[in-house]
Order: sequence, then C-alpha cells, then structure tokens
Amino acid sequence: MSMSVTFLGAAQNVTGSSYAVDVDATTVLVDCGLYQERSLRDRNWAAFPVSPARIKAVLLTHAHLDHCGLLPKLVREGFRGKVYCTPATAEIAQIVLLDSAKIQEEDALTKANRHAKEGRRGPHPDLPLYTIRDAEAVLPLLTPVAYGTPVPVASGIKASFFEAGHILGSAMIKLDLSAGPEARTILFTGDLGRCNLPILQDPAMCRSADYVVMESTYGDRIHEATEDIPDALARIINATRQAGGKVVIPAFAIERTQELIYYLSALFRAQKIPRLPIFLDSPMAIRVTEVFKRHKELFDEEAKALMEQGDQPYAFPGMTLTSKVEESKAINKVRGPAVIIAGSGMCNGGRIKHHLVNTISRPENTILFVGYQAVGTLGREILDGAKKVRILGQWHPVRARIEQLHGFSAHADREELLAWLQACAQPPRHIFVTHGEAATALAFAAFVQEKTGWPASAPAYNQRETLA
Repeated sequence: MSMSVTFLGAAQNVTGSSYAVDVDATTVLVDCGLYQERSLRDRNWAAFPVSPARIKAVLLTHAHLDHCGLLPKLVREGFRGKVYCTPATAEIAQIVLLDSAKIQEEDALTKANRHAKEGRRGPHPDLPLYTIRDAEAVLPLLTPVAYGTPVPVASGIKASFFEAGHILGSAMIKLDLSAGPEARTILFTGDLGRCNLPILQDPAMCRSADYVVMESTYGDRIHEATEDIPDALARIINATRQAGGKVVIPAFAIERTQELIYYLSALFRAQKIPRLPIFLDSPMAIRVTEVFKRHKELFDEEAKALMEQGDQPYAFPGMTLTSKVEESKAINKVRGPAVIIAGSGMCNGGRIKHHLVNTISRPENTILFVGYQAVGTLGREILDGAKKVRILGQWHPVRARIEQLHGFSAHADREELLAWLQACAQPPRHIFVTHGEAATALAFAAFVQEKTGWPASAPAYNQRETLA
C-alpha cells in the first residue's frame, strides 16, 4: 500500500502546474497546465511523464491556461476520465481552451509561412500543439462540483473544493486518500488569492491537512496596499494623457481585466480621471465577463452592494468592447490619449502584441503591467528593462514609459501566504512549495520553516514524494 505525489509542473518555476497523486495503482492529476516560459516550452511538446490513459481523473483548481492549458493534448493522447472543477471554472475553461487552440492553429500557420519564406525550420513541427477539435473533445469531460461537497473521484480518493479567492471559480482542492488502513489528507492551494480584493470572496482558511502543496509566486515580497491602486492608476493615466499618449495594459482576460474595469469605473465616478477612449480589446475577456454576470453568488458583499445600487462592478458606460479583428485594427487609427486593455497578460500572444508594435517605441506612451510576468516571457523582458524586444518577428526599440502596479496581484504575498498557513489548527507533516521561480520557492520554503518550525521544501521537476 502506497501514497505519493509527483511534481510534474510548476516545480521551481511558475507555469505548467500539474501534480500526480498516486494511491496504490490509482493516479489522478491536480491541474494540467501549459508552460509559458520560453525556456520550458519544449515540455509542452514532450510526452506526458504519466501515461494519459492511466490517469483516472483530473482536478482543476481554476481555469488559467497555466493550470488547464494542456488538457486538449492529454485527451488527444488517451485520457478518458472526468475533469472535476467548480461550475464557474467549467464555463471559463471552455472559453480559455477554445481560444488557446485557435491561437495554436494561427501561430502554427504564421510560423510555417515565415519558415518557408526564410528557408529554415523551427525546433518543433510547424503544427499546432493542439487543435480546436482537440479542445472541443475536453468539453464533455468537464464535471462541475460545488464548493464544500466531497466527491469520490477515483478508488481511494475523495476531493473537496474550497474558495481560493484568486479568480472566479478558483478553488483549493483537499484530497482524502485511503489505502487499506492508511489515510492521509493533502491540500493543494492552486493559486491562492488575497483578502479584501474587489468582486471576489476571500480565500477559505486552511484548517487541517497532513500535507500542503502551496504556491509561492510572490513568496519573496510584500505587495503594495490595495487601497493605493486607484491613486496610482489615476496618476499613470493622467500623466500619459497630459503627454498625449496611450496607456497600453497587457491584462489577463480572467479576473485581472474585470478588476481593472472595476477600478476604472470607480475613478470615473469619483472624477479622478477624465472621460477618454477606453478599449477592451479582448474577445476572451468579453466572454468571461458574461460568465461573471451568471455567477453573482460568488461576489463579495461590496460588489453585491454596488449591483443593488444599479452599478455594474465589471462594466461602465463609454467603454468600447472590440471583438472583431477589424475593430481591433481600428484602435490603432485613434489619435490622442486612450487606454487599451488587451491580452495576453504576459504578452505571449493575442492582440496585445499588435498594440505593443504600435506604441512601445513612442516615449509619450505608457506600457502598464498589472500582473505577474514570468521569466522568459516578452512581458518580463520589457519589465526588466530591455532596450529592444522582438515582437511578431521584428525588433522594436523600447522608448515608452514602463510602469507596474503590484497591488493588483491576485496572488497572496509572503506575509499573506504565511498568515493563511498559520491558520491551520494542526501543523502539517510537510509543506511543499511550488508555483514560484526557483529562488523564490526555495526562499519561501526556508521562510516558512523559520517562522513556523514546520518542515517545508521546494520540490524539483518530476520529484516524487511518498506521503508516509
């Protein structure tokens, strides 16, 4: 009789979240995420470390691409079990996976044409990692589970989902494992949110678990206070407007965009920023906002109160939504100040690249980052001060002002992570620190041990740990 967890992704790095939990001969996955760091993208193409046909179920913490983005490949290669997640995650995952597949197909065609023109080949075939048809095959497998309801997902494994406060529908997942007379519990935080953020409810507290697998994205720093966000956002918009430029915001379509709109709406109501053109150039964000409208039960009291007063926390008059390609291209013809919100959040794909091409080399413009930028992404290169960057196959000098607001983060910081952990009534047997850059994860594991005296470590990729 044996129980173990193997770290198949987000192990001393930030994306590609995936963990295999084994109870005797039964295997389930917690998350099946896409790698987004350039140096690790080869893993997306590699064979899965665990045979997909052997996996009995997949449990999704939430619908961000780095947690669900390899599901189409997993299904194409033989997985036939259920994918358990909250109802909101099921709806958002459909949007995310179909959009990702569309981008995969478009990028493969673009690369094939470029390589043919240049007479060379890339490191991978000029084919999509997966297709729209592959993504569609995942959808019937999505199985909604309510928060707080234990569900048997495989032999010897029962799962319970709890509010994580990260994005709409996000969850921590607690597994009750049993092998003969032996029983263990292991809690996966997924991406752990913050208390007192707009729209969403606060994360549930950890009460007890034998083992905790917890994220550490911001485990080496403390965020700016969230109450400073409106003033900082107003300062950046007003300064850029005075310079006659545009504020371009790479934003994740899920949660970050809706949170950003929430703050912009409040600034307009308070007359802290003037009326100026604001474009939401993200078909995915527009579709996700419709999911928000269907899940008001997940909102916090402040958002519910706004809605009772007739205000919408995720929209405001005067904002232009651009779904069609022609509408997106037309934004570049707008003269004078404007705010452009577009995906992807780390500038890895999507419409933000086209807006960066048109704005990043002009000093009157501002590129404003409101989300985490993983090492190896275009967003991180810009944020780290690159003098020129390659976008859509061409080099562009960086002359625009570069700004970042940390307070927007939907990830708990070092002190918030520690406070959440210390709420456990019983000390865990071990804390596995994941979903952080190597130095950050290792530092946070040492920090946890120092502050609590509890055993903690940052597992390496493909490391297997017995749950003794």
